[in-house]
Amino acid sequence: MRLIWGFFLGILILSCDSDRSNRNPFLQEIGFRFDLNLNLPLYSPLTNTGNAVYVNNAGVGTRGAFVINTGFNQFRVFEASCPNHAPNSCSTTELNGQTAICPCEDYEYSLFTGQFLNRPDTGERFYDMLEYRATFSGNVVTISN
Repeated sequence: MRLIWGFFLGILILSCDSDRSNRNPFLQEIGFRFDLNLNLPLYSPLTNTGNAVYVNNAGVGTRGAFVINTGFNQFRVFEASCPNHAPNSCSTTELNGQTAICPCEDYEYSLFTGQFLNRPDTGERFYDMLEYRATFSGNVVTISN
């Protein structure tokens, strides 16, 4: 009986995958928590579906974060540092309506999905935006990682 349990335990251990190949090598995943009070003028655009704001407070992500109201009191949050190269002097993406644009290469990302919109066909691996958590309660959006 011990041999059977040992066999199954061995298979279980060997079948666990420790490959983190989906992790973006350019961005650190920094732990933070920040509250956005939608009553404040700086964050009040988030009361309307489709509006986004850039949060550039110290400690929020690597280069800040974009928060967008996707409708029905749902919010999505993405890292503002371009996910396709190491942070540098031009890697902070810029808010352009419902997209974020990396000024280094003019890469565009959807703030509704975080998806890389104008992905080059070079055969290289490219990354979508790093997403953080968002919760909504009362009139406060809490963003965190």
